Amino acid sequence: MTKFRKLNRPTGHRMSMLRTMVSQLVKHERIETTVAKAKEVRRLADNMVQLGKEGTLCAARRAGAFVRGDAVIHKLFTELAYRYKDRAGGYTRMLRTRIRVGDAAPMAYIEFIDRENELRQAKPPTPPPPQRAPLDPWTRSRLTRQYAPPKEEKSSESDS
Repeated sequence: MTKFRKLNRPTGHRMSMLRTMVSQLVKHERIETTVAKAKEVRRLADNMVQLGKEGTLCAARRAGAFVRGDAVIHKLFTELAYRYKDRAGGYTRMLRTRIRVGDAAPMAYIEFIDRENELRQAKPPTPPPPQRAPLDPWTRSRLTRQYAPPKEEKSSESDS
């Protein structure tokens, strides 16, 4: 198993909490939690969506061993898999919201992207830069000499 943040909890409690949070994120598509927990939930939720996109029996069993509830597994393998079929990764977004009153913990929303009522719209993909024709080395060196400032001669004698 990969390295997780410890979150000041024993292993059993931590894994149970993360499993429940991933299941609730899939069910409600947005939850509010602390920033450290949101970063861990983001990793696990992206892995679960990836399993849903695979759609195999093995992937269904692996997802069923982690998330809680048959409705959550069904949503992973139908709705979310269809929604993100063309996306290569980055299915969740974390938005920092406030500082919690009781203990001053930084809070954040974690949500799935490309859904209704999302807090911030997804950015459109950036277009690739236009391709330039390659220059031969002699032309390129002449162009760099043209834009470079002239070298100043350093003299060891001081002008007094």
